[in-house]
Amino acid sequence: MSEPTDEGPLYLLSRTAWQAVLGAGIAALALGVMVLVWPEASLRVAGVLFGLYLIVSGVLQLVAAFGTHAATSLRVLAFISGALSILLGLFCFRGAMESILLLALWIGIGWLFRGITQAIAAASDPSVPARGWQVFLGIVSFIAGIVLIVAPFKSVAVLTLVAGCWLIVVGIVEIITAFGIRSAARRIPRTA
Repeated sequence: MSEPTDEGPLYLLSRTAWQAVLGAGIAALALGVMVLVWPEASLRVAGVLFGLYLIVSGVLQLVAAFGTHAATSLRVLAFISGALSILLGLFCFRGAMESILLLALWIGIGWLFRGITQAIAAASDPSVPARGWQVFLGIVSFIAGIVLIVAPFKSVAVLTLVAGCWLIVVGIVEIITAFGIRSAARRIPRTA
């Protein structure tokens, strides 16, 4: 008896899905190990990438300021935001410590605002799912933002350690999940 030559889309997807999840798991695991083994180098790379991001986003904001038909006030704000973004991006290239400081402050301010927003939104809307947890996570994000702003260098070092451990756990879980998908994919008929 010969095997069917027409492979169904579900079968084709199942054959490649586990490989994609496995690849993502291996990448997360490798990155987590690298972050834990070389935390200073990881922070420097993150700082450089952050500087590049600020410069590119600043240039795009300047282009948008001159290329859009928005109101003059919005164009002025886009120009100021773009110029500041480029300036901060260039500041990141002065040295590793400056880029790490800016990255920590950027993350801290983001967490601060996100925490406030999440806690207030959950507290004010009784229909929010897991409302208590949402308020709690908002408060934790708010406090973490304050810690990053007040002690950026110490907290970024801890954040790097936590991120490395988290990436290793995610990588292991994704690798296990990939083999689970592979096992389940073997039960899918070729014409499915």
